[in-house]
Amino acid sequence: MPSDTFHDGSRYLQDQFATRRLADRLDEVTVHAAFSEGDRAFITGSSMFFLATADAAGRPDCSYKGGRPGFVQVIDDQTIAFPDYDGNGTFRSLGNIRVNPHVGLLFIDFRHPDRMRLNGTATIDPDDPLLASVDGAQLIVRVHAEQIFPNCPRYIHRMEMVEESVYAPRPQYEPPEPEWKSYDEFRDVVPGAANPADQA
Repeated sequence: MPSDTFHDGSRYLQDQFATRRLADRLDEVTVHAAFSEGDRAFITGSSMFFLATADAAGRPDCSYKGGRPGFVQVIDDQTIAFPDYDGNGTFRSLGNIRVNPHVGLLFIDFRHPDRMRLNGTATIDPDDPLLASVDGAQLIVRVHAEQIFPNCPRYIHRMEMVEESVYAPRPQYEPPEPEWKSYDEFRDVVPGAANPADQA
C-alpha cells in the first residue's frame, strides 16, 4: 500500500537517488503511532529534545527543550506531556502551536548514540491537571503522536553529560535568575520580581 508519509518533494529525490523502495520499507517497518516500552524508556530518560514548530504561514522554528530526566512524561500509548519553563518570554514555540498544532520532536542520546523522532499535534490547556504537580511549569504541552520512529544514529557524535543546568526545575529548589534578565537592556521589561517597577 502506498505510504502517505512522503509528499512529491520527498518522492522526487527518492526517485533521483533510487531510494523509494528503501523509504517505503523503512516506513513500513519502523514507523508506528503507539509508544513501545523502549520508546517510553527513551523519552522518560531524556534530559533534552528539539522541538520543531511552524507558524500559520508555515514558517518554521526549532527550539531546544531541556530539563531533568523525566521532565517529559508518557501519558498514554499516544500522548506525551512536557512543561514549558520560564524562558525569554517570546513564546515562539508555544505561540506557533496556538496557530498551527503540527509539531516534530527529536530526542537524542549522545552517550549511547541513538535518536527518535516523533511527529504529531500539540495542544496547550492553561488548566491542564498536570500543571500543579510539575515543578517550574508555566504551562503544559501535550503532544498526540501520529508518527514515532527511530533514526540511524551514525552521525551522532558521542558526548557525555558534564553538568546539569542549575536552572533546571526540581522539587524543593529555587533556580537562580538568569544573568541576562538584569542587563540594562532588559531589566525594566522583565516581569515579576526581577522588575522593581512591577512591585510598585
